Amino acid sequence: MDTNLFETANAGFAQAMYEEFLRDPAAVGAEWRRLFESGVHGEMPAATTNGKGNGNGASQTGAGPGATAPAAGNLPAGATPIKGPAARLVQNMTESLTVPTATTFRELPVAVLESRRKSLNAALQAAGRAEKISFTHIIAFAIVQATKQHPVMGHSLVMHDGVPHRVSPSDIALGLAVDVTRKDGSRGLVVPVIRHAETLDFAAFHAAYEAIVEKARTNKLMPDDFVGATMSLTNPGGLGTVASVPRLMAGQGSIIAVGAIAYPPEFATVSPERIRDLGIAKVMTVTSTYDHRVIQGAESGQFLGTLDGMLQGKDGFYEQLEAALGVGGPASAQNGADAGGTTTYAVPAKANTPAPDATGAVPSDRLYQVAAAMALVKALRTHGHLAARLDPLGSEPVGDPSLDPGPLGLTPEVMAQIPSSVLRVAVPGATLLEALPHLRETYCGTIAYQVEHIASHERRVWLREQIESGAFRRPLSADEKRRLLERLTQVEALERFLHKAYLGQKRFSIEGVDMLVPMLDLTMERAADAGAREVVIGMAHRGRLNVLAHTVGRSPETLFAEFEGGKRHEGEEEMPDAGTGDVKYHLGAEGRFRSGAGNELTVALVPNPSHLEFVDPVVDGRARARQTDRTSAEAKLDPSAAVPVVIHGDAAFAGQGVVAETLNLGALNGYRTGGTIHIITNNQIGFTTDPEEARSTQYASDLAKGFDIPIVHVNGDDPEACLSAVRL
Repeated sequence: MDTNLFETANAGFAQAMYEEFLRDPAAVGAEWRRLFESGVHGEMPAATTNGKGNGNGASQTGAGPGATAPAAGNLPAGATPIKGPAARLVQNMTESLTVPTATTFRELPVAVLESRRKSLNAALQAAGRAEKISFTHIIAFAIVQATKQHPVMGHSLVMHDGVPHRVSPSDIALGLAVDVTRKDGSRGLVVPVIRHAETLDFAAFHAAYEAIVEKARTNKLMPDDFVGATMSLTNPGGLGTVASVPRLMAGQGSIIAVGAIAYPPEFATVSPERIRDLGIAKVMTVTSTYDHRVIQGAESGQFLGTLDGMLQGKDGFYEQLEAALGVGGPASAQNGADAGGTTTYAVPAKANTPAPDATGAVPSDRLYQVAAAMALVKALRTHGHLAARLDPLGSEPVGDPSLDPGPLGLTPEVMAQIPSSVLRVAVPGATLLEALPHLRETYCGTIAYQVEHIASHERRVWLREQIESGAFRRPLSADEKRRLLERLTQVEALERFLHKAYLGQKRFSIEGVDMLVPMLDLTMERAADAGAREVVIGMAHRGRLNVLAHTVGRSPETLFAEFEGGKRHEGEEEMPDAGTGDVKYHLGAEGRFRSGAGNELTVALVPNPSHLEFVDPVVDGRARARQTDRTSAEAKLDPSAAVPVVIHGDAAFAGQGVVAETLNLGALNGYRTGGTIHIITNNQIGFTTDPEEARSTQYASDLAKGFDIPIVHVNGDDPEACLSAVRL
């Protein structure tokens, strides 16, 4: 434990803890008590019993530590004594003047940093993870990595017997300046330390950073948290400060200050459109204040140069971050490349916008960049699903090289100059650089789309606009989340009961595709409010009992009776083959559904008298019959009257001929129903067979592409994404 805690930048915090200890030793933590009881003391607080003494003969008229005492009676008007933690801070700041320092300034472009941070957060969000990456997280980690290449930035100096000694620490201990609110409401600065930072990858560094800051915010820091900083980071840019030259405390080699991220001040009043035309980018000033006795200006400059290079993406810096977080880029070269590697293109990529020549023609460089941007957008729309995180089991997506802007020569500087309006995208963002994270979030998240195979241009354009605008994606309200949780709990409770009560009996559980029931709920809600009179559902065995109980509304007692061997309930006919195993999975039922707006419809689960998925044409046929009005001489078809919904197994959709036969009839005048909703409950095992041994296509749904059917893929572990798919 560092016994010089009262001589560091954390002295004010330590003094406050010491005064709390003097008032009530039990009021501070055990580690603080041990420290103070070992003989490490702060300043004695001033007594308040009278204005002349502290009861021990100590004078109370002295000035604060480190200040020059004025002659008696000469205090200026308004002067008040500085006491406690503030007095200790005065003393330490005065003592810091004994460290001769110099400061190096460097202005850094932040377009790459901004873009890659957005991409990281989008990837984390798409993976359903709660972490948030800030600019300071990335900058702090880059400082540690740059210090590994320039360890001199952590060197300090001590005097021993009048002889100066250079101290070369064995590790990098990074102090983080954190603004905290004390118990009395006053604000102060503490500098807790992340020790052995050089041993941490970005994920571990991020976790350590968040943990130490949380302890600081909640006043739970212990003495050990302040020990041994070799360098510090402060971020006055959060307050809008452009550049800062902070004080360097004894025992540290350097302190790095990060200024505000903004456009140069001379462009503060320029319109965003004009800034894009001029190719102006945001910048950030970083300063390195160092102990000039052991660190030279050239060394500090080289350190900032290395830091700059990392933040611009050199040496695979951001790829290290992605690998540590386990999110990966949207299209890594390894994932999409063949044995020979990927193809790269030599593309001009200039930071400034090329101007038209004297004839008014746009330079070929600019045309190429726009064409490359259009190719990237097309790749995301067509192949984004290959990089989407669709597997609830967490397997890595295969990715595709076409999703990477790098080989196309689309650097952040280039992307910042391409207006998103020329690309005809509906996501937010005025430029490709701003729009790209939103495109990745849309097409490479936990919900993905295959719509580009559709022959109709009008349908493709409409679907793109709906998908990219997020018209059907909205966060659930607190009440909606509670209702969804209650519904999923009901689904899970039934499965658990059946497993416990009828252990060993044949069951076809809904486990893994529990969201099927809420998805059917929303389908019926929307159908009822749109004027439909009936929803016709067909499905095979898996999850059927839960659909009977929760979607159709069949009483659980009748389901339990079939497990128990054919018990007959009042009002029901006894079946001669009841209780013979899986007959309960073949039966149909009807019920009524009332929407939140009060609209009602009939919900019918049609019988499926087969172990296979035999019911598909029956569903479409019943729906067609319900849609047909035969009260007049000529039959009239109203597709809005009934909505057919077919629930498939993943192996059945790809492997059973009845599926293709039914799809083939679906658009013919004599059979069409206005559209059938197909839900594939993909439990990735096809009853007994792994997907790679069951079909030749990548997805079970690939058959639908031959019939111009839009396909939505969704991760079953993301409930909100599942409901968004239904809305679309």
